[in-house]
Amino acid sequence: MPIYEYRCNNCNSLFSTLVRSWKETVFSSCPKCGSNDTVRTISTFAYHKSTQTVHEESGEPSLHSGTDFYKDPRNIGRWTEKQFSDMGMEVPESIKEEINAAREGTLPDDLSK
Repeated sequence: MPIYEYRCNNCNSLFSTLVRSWKETVFSSCPKCGSNDTVRTISTFAYHKSTQTVHEESGEPSLHSGTDFYKDPRNIGRWTEKQFSDMGMEVPESIKEEINAAREGTLPDDLSK
């Protein structure tokens, strides 16, 4: 089911419409002003890395000798992401930032002591 993006020629707002079938004819009115004078636009896209790609890019933890497995930031981040996933929850943005910083070599304050 595609999601098409439209621009309202009356108020210039952008909005999206879910289409149940690509064969379906879509007549979208603007949710902001109600105008039917809309035009379909080229949609933007997003690229998100998979968890596997993130793990591959951060390296194999066992290759970093001398680092305590439980203090390795890659393992801490992986464990944290898994716990949120197992609970069916999204990882909060502040925690994502800490995990990404750790993957780049910056340990959280509690671990760098």
